[in-house]
Amino acid sequence: MPTRIDLIDWVQEALRAHGGRATVVEVCEYVWGKYESILRDSGKLFYTWQYDVRWAATALRRRGIMRAAAESQDRTWELVDSSSPNGQP
Repeated sequence: MPTRIDLIDWVQEALRAHGGRATVVEVCEYVWGKYESILRDSGKLFYTWQYDVRWAATALRRRGIMRAAAESQDRTWELVDSSSPNGQP
């Protein structure tokens, strides 16, 4: 059963799928489109996953994988190095 920890990878995957940069809505649409059945069977995560996506973004920022929110003028989420295959510097 997936946990909020899995959302860290899913958010990073969604950002890579959007060229390293996406809005929170685009990230959620991607996660739902790809993982809907898993989320539906995930127990309590089904009810919290959209909050947990934001938590995952914070975790990615703390790891230096995503840019700080203050660095984005248009409220998009962005990988630090979107040219890297795994989105890491």
